[in-house]
Amino acid sequence: MPDFPLPVPLWADIPLALALLVLALWLTATRRDRAAVIGFTGYGLLAAIAWVRLGSVDVALTEAALGGGLMGLLLLTAAARLGERADQPRPAMPVRLLVGVLCLGVTLALAAVVLSLPAPAPNLVAAVAANQAATELGNPVAAVLIAFRAVDTMLESVVLALAVIVLWSFGADRAWGARPRTLDLGPPSPALMLLGRLLPPLGLIVGVHLFWTGADHPGGPFQGGAVLAAMAALLWLARLGEPPPVSDGLTRVGIVIGPLLFLLIGLAGAVIADAFLAYPEGLTKPLILLIEAAKTLSVAVALALLVAGPPELPAPAPARGETAAEPGGTV
Repeated sequence: MPDFPLPVPLWADIPLALALLVLALWLTATRRDRAAVIGFTGYGLLAAIAWVRLGSVDVALTEAALGGGLMGLLLLTAAARLGERADQPRPAMPVRLLVGVLCLGVTLALAAVVLSLPAPAPNLVAAVAANQAATELGNPVAAVLIAFRAVDTMLESVVLALAVIVLWSFGADRAWGARPRTLDLGPPSPALMLLGRLLPPLGLIVGVHLFWTGADHPGGPFQGGAVLAAMAALLWLARLGEPPPVSDGLTRVGIVIGPLLFLLIGLAGAVIADAFLAYPEGLTKPLILLIEAAKTLSVAVALALLVAGPPELPAPAPARGETAAEPGGTV
């Protein structure tokens, strides 16, 4: 396989750069919520291609899974529930000019910072390469995240679990223990139902592969978990399944198993290997794979539940002679 970045002439990147710029300007100017969300999703996919061209495949996978996937789905469901509003007030011209000037100033400042960086830019690539063999991992990004910055990675897992708890707290007291119903957007279309049947088996394979290959190649638990979460959300949207109730014990275990196992192995390292989150010789890679397997599960469960929303009571059935209210929109 060719090394990244791909051996494509630089002039071939001009259409990609122009597409990103034009789409960003269009997203800023459009006043239609759903169109903006669809454009945002496309922008995430284009940004993923740009990261591949820059040689950051791990970042590209994360961008494709989140910016081009789950985040777009989250915003699309929000736009569908809110509905399009034709009477949105247009900002006054002075306000629009002020915002434009501020955005231009930020852009110029960022451009000045990037152009003023020395060549090559300062980095820790040599230090990572010199110590990577101790982690028994072939992927330097995985080595940095799971070994050299293990505390940060563990806290990221904790933050995801806390985010789910905070989201659940927005549910009404009487709805506690019920299922999330943010994705209940009316009957699914035949195309959505077809995708709900075809894509999840493939997505399951891709998600597990991204986790497993992430130790030595681009991928990892976050990318794999994001793909698995997207497949779960697709099943819920297609009405081929329902999100679990917030009182479900297995769901709660799935949320906390990643950070909890990470913490327990870190504490064991303080006793066995004389340092918190240190790994005993000979068991480094197996323990890292165990941590990443648990983290993949927790990331998948947490992201899927964040998309599903807070717990809600089911809508009451319409009385005889009445029709159910139409939802704000359909996906």
